Amino acid sequence: ELKLHQCGLPKKMALELFKPFIYARLDAKGHSATVKQAKKLVEKERPEVWDILDEVIREHPVMLNRAPTLHRLGIQAFEPVLIEGKAIQLHPLVCSAFNADFDGDQMAVHVPLSLEAQLEARVLMMSTNNILHPANGQPIIVPSQDIVLGLYYLSIMRDNEPGEGMMFADMGEIDHALAAKAITLHTKVKGRYVGVDAEGKRMSKIYDTTPGRMKLGELLPKHPKVPFDVVNKGMTKKEISNMIDTVYRHCGQKESVIFCDKIMSLGFYNAFRAGISFGKDDMVVPKKKWELVEETRTLTKEYEQQYNDGLITQGEKYNKVVDAWGKCTDRIADEMMKEISAVRKDPKTGRDRQINSIYMMSHSGARGSPAQMKQLAGMRGLMAKPSGEIIESPIISNFKEGL
Repeated sequence: ELKLHQCGLPKKMALELFKPFIYARLDAKGHSATVKQAKKLVEKERPEVWDILDEVIREHPVMLNRAPTLHRLGIQAFEPVLIEGKAIQLHPLVCSAFNADFDGDQMAVHVPLSLEAQLEARVLMMSTNNILHPANGQPIIVPSQDIVLGLYYLSIMRDNEPGEGMMFADMGEIDHALAAKAITLHTKVKGRYVGVDAEGKRMSKIYDTTPGRMKLGELLPKHPKVPFDVVNKGMTKKEISNMIDTVYRHCGQKESVIFCDKIMSLGFYNAFRAGISFGKDDMVVPKKKWELVEETRTLTKEYEQQYNDGLITQGEKYNKVVDAWGKCTDRIADEMMKEISAVRKDPKTGRDRQINSIYMMSHSGARGSPAQMKQLAGMRGLMAKPSGEIIESPIISNFKEGL
């Protein structure tokens, strides 16, 4: 609900922070003759106090700081929005700049008092003016987690979906067809995208795309250097970052901020609509696992025999065994990724089945990595001692089998 330049400030907190301003305004409006009277009114939390608080905080930025402040984006200015409750609300897109998450992080609120300080906070420190990373110039207000998952789900293209090959003139027709269930978000369709050419004139082009990608394309600012091709692909975290970068480079800061807010809402909504969950059956243990393990066991027995026969030294045997198990773990991980990422057809309808949820989370860049999936459904592999030395015998089972 918050815009990028806003933060939610609990009413009680705001009342304490803006006390001097409230006293002055109460005095100016004739509600109180002395500071003592004003104090009493504030303590009793009279209705006129809340009205005055609304006036005072309007257009008065506050600064939020999250410790540890490791770079200059650890402290930024926002326009406060009064909220019920006792927790500060933060816009999801600025979390990466603060390195904040919602598991009990604490933040400090500072009120710039003088007009110069307020002006400086607004011009230099406002979150909308800090959308690039000071270290590398990349956008820092890049969506993460749920938003990435929602946008990735929106941009998936599948075979044999209902209404494949249909043509649409505009987004209105697509919305009608979606509502009538004539097509799905992932159907391969031909859609007309209206953009602008170098002279600023309207121009349209037909693209092979999906209704989901067309929805995303609708949000793109109209600019000759920002074509529909930017969104006409699977939107992983990296692609989303590139898209925001392209929009920022060609359309400027204001357009980028509005665009990021829109894709955030779209991402959250589609992550919710997708109903992607994490279940134990989504972790697929590869069929070839035990075959590969037996193969490696035979190999390690051979190395053991060679050592006993005096053909190789203890060190050589150790290196060979560790190497064999390392390769085995990698091969099992590859088999697992192959099985998880395979698109399976539904035998009844011939349609592509929903892609594996865990694979979607990992591949989109929303959460998790192939290395974590390897431990969940492949094999844990070789472990290191506290001294850093690798133990010869690996852990063959994975977390799912342990469960």
